[in-house]
Amino acid sequence: MTKIKCIGILTSGGDSPGMNAAIRAVTRAAIYNEIDVKGIYKGYKGLITKEIVPFKTNNVSNIIQQGGTILKTARCMEFMSVEGRKMAYDNMMEAGIDALVVIGGDGSLTGARIFAQEFNIPIVGIPGTIDNDLYGTDTTIGYDTALNTIMEAVDKIRDTATSHERLFFIEVMGRNAGFLTLNGAIAVGAEDAIIPEISIEVDQLEQLIENGFRKTKNSSIVLVAESEVTGGAMGMAERVKKEYPQYDVRVTILGHIQRGGSPTASDRILASRMGAAAIDALLEDQRNVMVGIQNDQIVYVPFSKAIRNDKPINRALLGTLRMLSI
Repeated sequence: MTKIKCIGILTSGGDSPGMNAAIRAVTRAAIYNEIDVKGIYKGYKGLITKEIVPFKTNNVSNIIQQGGTILKTARCMEFMSVEGRKMAYDNMMEAGIDALVVIGGDGSLTGARIFAQEFNIPIVGIPGTIDNDLYGTDTTIGYDTALNTIMEAVDKIRDTATSHERLFFIEVMGRNAGFLTLNGAIAVGAEDAIIPEISIEVDQLEQLIENGFRKTKNSSIVLVAESEVTGGAMGMAERVKKEYPQYDVRVTILGHIQRGGSPTASDRILASRMGAAAIDALLEDQRNVMVGIQNDQIVYVPFSKAIRNDKPINRALLGTLRMLSI
Protein backbone atom coordinates (compact mmCIF):
# COMPACT_ATOMS: atom_id res chain seq x y z
CA MET A 1 0.00 0.00 0.00
CA THR A 2 1.23 3.49 -0.87
CA LYS A 3 0.60 5.82 2.03
CA ILE A 4 -2.11 8.36 1.26
CA LYS A 5 -0.77 11.84 1.88
CA CYS A 6 -3.52 13.96 0.33
CA ILE A 7 -7.20 13.40 -0.38
CA GLY A 8 -9.61 15.32 -2.55
CA ILE A 9 -13.24 15.77 -1.59
CA LEU A 10 -16.13 16.69 -3.88
CA THR A 11 -19.91 16.77 -3.87
CA SER A 12 -21.80 15.75 -6.98
CA GLY A 13 -25.35 15.43 -8.29
CA GLY A 14 -28.34 16.91 -6.47
CA ASP A 15 -27.50 18.62 -3.20
CA SER A 16 -28.87 17.26 0.06
CA PRO A 17 -28.98 18.66 3.61
CA GLY A 18 -26.07 17.27 5.56
CA MET A 19 -23.50 17.38 2.76
CA ASN A 20 -21.67 20.18 4.57
CA ALA A 21 -21.58 18.14 7.75
CA ALA A 22 -19.99 15.32 5.73
CA ILE A 23 -17.44 17.72 4.15
CA ARG A 24 -16.56 18.93 7.65
CA ALA A 25 -16.16 15.41 8.99
CA VAL A 26 -14.01 14.18 6.09
CA THR A 27 -11.77 17.25 6.30
CA ARG A 28 -11.21 17.12 10.03
CA ALA A 29 -10.85 13.34 10.22
CA ALA A 30 -8.19 13.51 7.50
CA ILE A 31 -6.30 16.33 9.22
CA TYR A 32 -6.50 14.43 12.53
CA ASN A 33 -4.79 11.53 10.74
CA GLU A 34 -2.14 13.86 9.27
CA ILE A 35 -3.53 13.71 5.73
CA ASP A 36 -3.74 16.88 3.62
CA VAL A 37 -7.13 17.80 2.17
CA LYS A 38 -8.09 19.58 -1.02
CA GLY A 39 -11.62 20.71 -1.75
CA ILE A 40 -12.78 20.26 -5.34
CA TYR A 41 -15.46 22.75 -6.38
CA LYS A 42 -18.40 21.97 -8.68
CA GLY A 43 -18.09 18.19 -8.52
CA TYR A 44 -16.29 16.30 -11.28
CA LYS A 45 -16.30 19.46 -13.37
CA GLY A 46 -13.90 21.03 -10.88
CA LEU A 47 -11.38 18.27 -11.53
CA ILE A 48 -11.42 19.15 -15.22
CA THR A 49 -11.34 22.95 -14.72
CA LYS A 50 -8.79 22.77 -11.86
CA GLU A 51 -11.06 24.34 -9.24
CA ILE A 52 -9.06 22.69 -6.46
CA VAL A 53 -8.31 24.45 -3.16
CA PRO A 54 -6.33 23.34 -0.06
CA PHE A 55 -8.68 22.83 2.90
CA LYS A 56 -7.77 23.43 6.52
CA THR A 57 -9.85 23.11 9.67
CA ASN A 58 -11.08 26.69 9.41
CA ASN A 59 -12.45 26.05 5.88
CA VAL A 60 -15.13 23.87 7.42
CA SER A 61 -15.90 25.91 10.54
CA ASN A 62 -19.55 26.80 11.15
CA ILE A 63 -20.93 24.79 8.22
CA ILE A 64 -22.45 21.79 10.02
CA GLN A 65 -25.80 23.60 10.29
CA GLN A 66 -25.93 24.79 6.67
CA GLY A 67 -27.96 23.16 3.92
CA GLY A 68 -26.64 22.73 0.39
CA THR A 69 -22.91 22.24 -0.19
CA ILE A 70 -20.10 24.78 0.19
CA LEU A 71 -18.21 22.89 -2.53
CA LYS A 72 -21.10 23.45 -4.98
CA THR A 73 -22.20 20.84 -7.48
CA ALA A 74 -22.62 20.77 -11.26
CA ARG A 75 -23.36 18.41 -14.11
CA CYS A 76 -20.32 17.57 -16.19
CA MET A 77 -20.78 16.11 -19.66
CA GLU A 78 -17.01 16.09 -20.21
CA PHE A 79 -16.51 13.63 -17.35
CA MET A 80 -18.75 11.15 -19.15
CA SER A 81 -16.08 10.76 -21.84
CA VAL A 82 -12.78 8.87 -21.57
CA GLU A 83 -10.94 12.02 -22.63
CA GLY A 84 -12.63 14.10 -19.95
CA ARG A 85 -11.82 11.59 -17.23
CA LYS A 86 -8.18 11.46 -18.39
CA MET A 87 -8.01 15.24 -18.05
CA ALA A 88 -9.55 14.99 -14.58
CA TYR A 89 -7.00 12.35 -13.60
CA ASP A 90 -4.06 14.40 -14.88
CA ASN A 91 -5.25 17.46 -12.94
CA MET A 92 -5.74 15.33 -9.84
CA MET A 93 -2.14 14.03 -10.09
CA GLU A 94 -0.85 17.56 -10.69
CA ALA A 95 -2.61 18.69 -7.52
CA GLY A 96 -0.95 15.88 -5.57
CA ILE A 97 -4.20 14.11 -4.69
CA ASP A 98 -3.78 10.40 -3.89
CA ALA A 99 -7.42 9.47 -3.21
CA LEU A 100 -10.95 10.85 -3.51
CA VAL A 101 -13.99 11.03 -1.28
CA VAL A 102 -17.15 11.53 -3.35
CA ILE A 103 -20.40 12.63 -1.69
CA GLY A 104 -23.51 12.10 -3.81
CA GLY A 105 -26.14 9.73 -5.11
CA ASP A 106 -26.41 6.95 -7.66
CA GLY A 107 -25.06 8.89 -10.64
CA SER A 108 -22.16 10.32 -8.65
CA LEU A 109 -21.07 6.92 -7.37
CA THR A 110 -21.43 5.43 -10.86
CA GLY A 111 -18.97 8.05 -12.10
CA ALA A 112 -16.67 7.31 -9.17
CA ARG A 113 -16.69 3.59 -9.93
CA ILE A 114 -15.75 4.09 -13.59
CA PHE A 115 -13.05 6.65 -12.69
CA ALA A 116 -11.54 4.35 -10.05
CA GLN A 117 -11.45 1.37 -12.40
CA GLU A 118 -9.88 3.27 -15.30
CA PHE A 119 -7.07 4.87 -13.31
CA ASN A 120 -6.72 2.64 -10.24
CA ILE A 121 -7.58 5.49 -7.88
CA PRO A 122 -8.68 4.82 -4.28
CA ILE A 123 -12.19 6.29 -4.03
CA VAL A 124 -14.67 6.09 -1.17
CA GLY A 125 -18.27 7.21 -1.64
CA ILE A 126 -20.62 8.76 0.90
CA PRO A 127 -24.36 8.47 0.11
CA GLY A 128 -25.73 12.00 -0.05
CA THR A 129 -29.23 12.02 -1.55
CA ILE A 130 -32.69 12.79 -0.25
CA ASP A 131 -34.09 9.88 -2.29
CA ASN A 132 -32.69 7.19 0.06
CA ASP A 133 -32.42 4.88 -2.95
CA LEU A 134 -28.90 3.49 -2.57
CA TYR A 135 -28.63 -0.20 -1.80
CA GLY A 136 -26.62 -1.29 1.24
CA THR A 137 -27.45 1.55 3.60
CA ASP A 138 -30.54 1.95 5.77
CA THR A 139 -30.61 5.68 5.15
CA THR A 140 -28.77 8.36 3.16
CA ILE A 141 -27.64 11.85 4.11
CA GLY A 142 -30.46 14.35 3.58
CA TYR A 143 -33.33 11.87 3.67
CA ASP A 144 -34.44 12.64 7.23
CA THR A 145 -34.36 16.40 6.65
CA ALA A 146 -36.38 16.08 3.43
CA LEU A 147 -38.90 13.88 5.23
CA ASN A 148 -39.35 16.53 7.93
CA THR A 149 -39.75 19.25 5.30
CA ILE A 150 -42.48 17.21 3.60
CA MET A 151 -44.23 16.69 6.92
CA GLU A 152 -44.23 20.41 7.78
CA ALA A 153 -45.52 21.40 4.33
CA VAL A 154 -48.30 18.80 4.21
CA ASP A 155 -49.46 19.66 7.73
CA LYS A 156 -50.22 23.16 6.42
CA ILE A 157 -51.95 21.84 3.29
CA ARG A 158 -54.18 19.56 5.37
CA ASP A 159 -55.75 22.58 7.07
CA THR A 160 -57.11 23.91 3.79
CA ALA A 161 -57.94 20.45 2.41
CA THR A 162 -60.18 19.79 5.38
CA SER A 163 -61.82 23.21 5.23
CA HIS A 164 -62.78 22.85 1.57
CA GLU A 165 -63.49 19.10 1.38
CA ARG A 166 -61.03 18.55 -1.43
CA LEU A 167 -58.88 15.72 -2.70
CA PHE A 168 -55.27 16.89 -2.62
CA PHE A 169 -52.52 15.15 -4.57
CA ILE A 170 -49.14 16.23 -3.21
CA GLU A 171 -46.10 15.36 -5.29
CA VAL A 172 -42.83 14.60 -3.55
CA MET A 173 -39.35 13.83 -4.88
CA GLY A 174 -37.66 10.46 -5.00
CA ARG A 175 -37.10 9.68 -8.70
CA ASN A 176 -38.04 6.02 -9.07
CA ALA A 177 -38.01 5.28 -5.34
CA GLY A 178 -41.01 5.66 -3.04
CA PHE A 179 -39.25 6.03 0.32
CA LEU A 180 -40.04 9.74 0.80
CA THR A 181 -43.59 9.27 -0.43
CA LEU A 182 -44.46 6.25 1.71
CA ASN A 183 -42.83 7.35 4.95
CA GLY A 184 -43.98 10.92 4.40
CA ALA A 185 -47.55 9.66 4.04
CA ILE A 186 -47.34 7.80 7.34
CA ALA A 187 -45.83 10.85 9.07
CA VAL A 188 -48.62 13.19 7.96
CA GLY A 189 -51.50 10.76 8.35
CA ALA A 190 -52.24 10.75 4.61
CA GLU A 191 -54.93 8.54 3.12
CA ASP A 192 -52.56 6.87 0.69
CA ALA A 193 -49.17 6.91 -1.00
CA ILE A 194 -48.83 6.30 -4.72
CA ILE A 195 -45.35 4.93 -5.35
CA PRO A 196 -43.60 3.51 -8.44
CA GLU A 197 -42.77 0.19 -6.79
CA ILE A 198 -46.50 -0.62 -6.55
CA SER A 199 -47.80 1.27 -9.60
CA ILE A 200 -46.24 -1.24 -11.94
CA GLU A 201 -48.34 -3.98 -10.29
CA VAL A 202 -51.76 -2.45 -9.55
CA ASP A 203 -53.84 0.63 -10.32
CA GLN A 204 -53.31 2.53 -7.09
CA LEU A 205 -55.74 5.33 -7.96
CA GLU A 206 -58.54 2.86 -8.55
CA GLN A 207 -57.75 1.16 -5.25
CA LEU A 208 -57.82 4.50 -3.44
CA ILE A 209 -61.17 5.57 -4.82
CA GLU A 210 -62.97 2.24 -4.68
CA ASN A 211 -61.68 0.93 -1.37
CA GLY A 212 -61.45 3.97 0.82
CA PHE A 213 -61.89 7.56 -0.19
CA ARG A 214 -65.28 7.36 -1.94
CA LYS A 215 -66.91 5.41 0.88
CA THR A 216 -65.84 7.28 3.95
CA LYS A 217 -64.17 10.62 3.25
CA ASN A 218 -65.09 14.06 2.00
CA SER A 219 -61.50 15.31 1.95
CA SER A 220 -58.26 13.48 1.43
CA ILE A 221 -54.49 13.91 1.27
CA VAL A 222 -52.60 11.57 -1.05
CA LEU A 223 -48.84 11.69 -1.56
CA VAL A 224 -47.59 10.85 -5.05
CA ALA A 225 -44.03 10.06 -6.11
CA GLU A 226 -42.77 12.23 -8.97
CA SER A 227 -41.84 9.17 -11.07
CA GLU A 228 -42.87 8.68 -14.69
CA VAL A 229 -44.28 5.33 -13.57
CA THR A 230 -46.91 7.00 -11.36
CA GLY A 231 -47.55 9.93 -13.70
CA GLY A 232 -46.93 12.31 -10.81
CA ALA A 233 -49.54 14.42 -9.07
CA MET A 234 -50.66 16.14 -12.28
CA GLY A 235 -51.19 12.78 -13.98
CA MET A 236 -53.27 11.56 -11.04
CA ALA A 237 -55.37 14.73 -11.03
CA GLU A 238 -56.09 14.46 -14.76
CA ARG A 239 -57.26 10.89 -14.29
CA VAL A 240 -59.60 11.85 -11.46
CA LYS A 241 -61.13 14.66 -13.51
CA LYS A 242 -61.88 12.20 -16.32
CA GLU A 243 -62.85 9.10 -14.36
CA TYR A 244 -64.27 10.55 -11.11
CA PRO A 245 -65.46 14.08 -12.01
CA GLN A 246 -67.51 14.40 -8.82
CA TYR A 247 -64.36 15.17 -6.82
CA ASP A 248 -62.82 18.60 -6.37
CA VAL A 249 -59.13 17.94 -7.00
CA ARG A 250 -56.12 20.10 -6.16
CA VAL A 251 -52.42 19.52 -6.83
CA THR A 252 -49.40 20.73 -4.90
CA ILE A 253 -45.88 19.99 -6.14
CA LEU A 254 -43.42 20.50 -3.29
CA GLY A 255 -40.42 20.59 -5.63
CA HIS A 256 -36.99 21.79 -4.57
CA ILE A 257 -38.15 22.98 -1.16
CA GLN A 258 -37.47 19.37 -0.16
CA ARG A 259 -33.75 19.74 -0.86
CA GLY A 260 -33.17 22.84 1.24
CA GLY A 261 -32.99 23.84 4.85
CA SER A 262 -30.78 23.20 7.84
CA PRO A 263 -30.13 19.46 8.33
CA THR A 264 -31.81 17.67 11.21
CA ALA A 265 -29.80 16.28 14.12
CA SER A 266 -30.11 12.80 12.59
CA ASP A 267 -28.61 13.94 9.29
CA ARG A 268 -25.79 15.85 11.00
CA ILE A 269 -24.86 12.82 13.10
CA LEU A 270 -25.12 10.44 10.15
CA ALA A 271 -22.98 12.68 7.95
CA SER A 272 -20.38 13.09 10.69
CA ARG A 273 -20.12 9.34 11.25
CA MET A 274 -19.94 8.57 7.54
CA GLY A 275 -17.35 11.28 6.89
CA ALA A 276 -15.04 9.96 9.59
CA ALA A 277 -15.63 6.38 8.38
CA ALA A 278 -14.59 7.36 4.84
CA ILE A 279 -11.15 8.31 6.11
CA ASP A 280 -10.98 5.09 8.14
CA ALA A 281 -11.71 3.15 4.94
CA LEU A 282 -8.88 4.85 3.06
CA LEU A 283 -6.46 4.24 5.94
CA GLU A 284 -7.45 0.56 5.79
CA ASP A 285 -6.64 0.53 2.05
CA GLN A 286 -10.26 0.05 1.03
CA ARG A 287 -11.33 1.37 -2.36
CA ASN A 288 -14.38 1.37 -4.61
CA VAL A 289 -16.69 1.24 -1.59
CA MET A 290 -19.57 3.32 -0.31
CA VAL A 291 -19.91 4.03 3.38
CA GLY A 292 -23.29 2.80 4.59
CA ILE A 293 -25.14 2.31 7.83
CA GLN A 294 -27.02 -0.87 8.74
CA ASN A 295 -28.67 -1.40 12.12
CA ASP A 296 -26.81 1.69 13.38
CA GLN A 297 -23.43 0.19 12.45
CA ILE A 298 -21.07 1.57 9.81
CA VAL A 299 -20.56 -0.80 6.86
CA TYR A 300 -18.64 -0.64 3.59
CA VAL A 301 -20.55 -1.59 0.45
CA PRO A 302 -18.83 -2.21 -2.90
CA PHE A 303 -19.84 0.35 -5.54
CA SER A 304 -21.06 -2.49 -7.74
CA LYS A 305 -23.64 -3.54 -5.14
CA ALA A 306 -24.70 -0.04 -4.08
CA ILE A 307 -25.33 1.07 -7.67
CA ARG A 308 -26.60 -2.03 -9.44
CA ASN A 309 -29.00 -3.42 -6.85
CA ASP A 310 -32.45 -1.90 -6.33
CA LYS A 311 -33.18 -0.98 -2.74
CA PRO A 312 -36.42 -2.72 -1.71
CA ILE A 313 -39.33 -0.79 -0.22
CA ASN A 314 -40.79 -2.09 3.05
CA ARG A 315 -44.20 -3.21 1.82
CA ALA A 316 -45.45 -3.76 5.37
CA LEU A 317 -45.48 0.04 5.73
CA LEU A 318 -48.17 0.24 3.03
CA GLY A 319 -50.37 -2.00 5.15
CA THR A 320 -49.73 0.22 8.17
CA LEU A 321 -50.61 3.35 6.20
CA ARG A 322 -53.87 1.93 4.86
CA MET A 323 -54.92 0.46 8.19
CA LEU A 324 -54.47 3.81 9.91
CA SER A 325 -56.22 5.82 7.16
CA ILE A 326 -59.69 4.35 7.70
